[in-house]
Amino acid sequence: MNQAAAPRKDPAIETTLPCSLEDLYKGTPKKMKISREIADASGNTLPVEEILTIDIKPGWKKGTKITFPEKGNEKLHSLLPTDLVFVIDEKPHSTFTREGNDLVVTERMSLVDALTWSYTTIHLTTLDGRTLRIPITNVIHPTHEETVPGEGMPLHSDPSRKGNLRIKFHIEFPTRLTAEQKAGIKRLLAP
Repeated sequence: MNQAAAPRKDPAIETTLPCSLEDLYKGTPKKMKISREIADASGNTLPVEEILTIDIKPGWKKGTKITFPEKGNEKLHSLLPTDLVFVIDEKPHSTFTREGNDLVVTERMSLVDALTWSYTTIHLTTLDGRTLRIPITNVIHPTHEETVPGEGMPLHSDPSRKGNLRIKFHIEFPTRLTAEQKAGIKRLLAP
């Protein structure tokens, strides 16, 4: 008994889809123009262009894959068109980095500001354009971090819930001090 071979499919073709943190925060449709070749009834291939719409969902992360079955090139009669897979990548952001579902921002300040900067407010513009006013009431030390609950990235499983916004502080220490400055600091900070 001679059975016809089942149609085979080449491995999927993966393409990186760069997305801004704003896209991944709010969600947005992205249109991708693809060119592929399809086979006609006589086995000849014809070039075809198509626009695919990818609906970016709030909270998607780097590495999320979106598959379009059989949207690749057709080759011989025995091969099915391959799948196209778009893989989400995060573009760098000028203010925030993402750690899981948290957004992280680093505030730079001098040592003087870290020691004396109590009862002040940090102003941040969120990914959806709101302005947050975050009061800082503590002395800032090198490992200090402020957390604002619910101001991070949406959770993909439940976009009404969000991760946290974490504010880290980078304290710029002076590279040198005069003898007079050292004596003054000792006087001020000595127990």
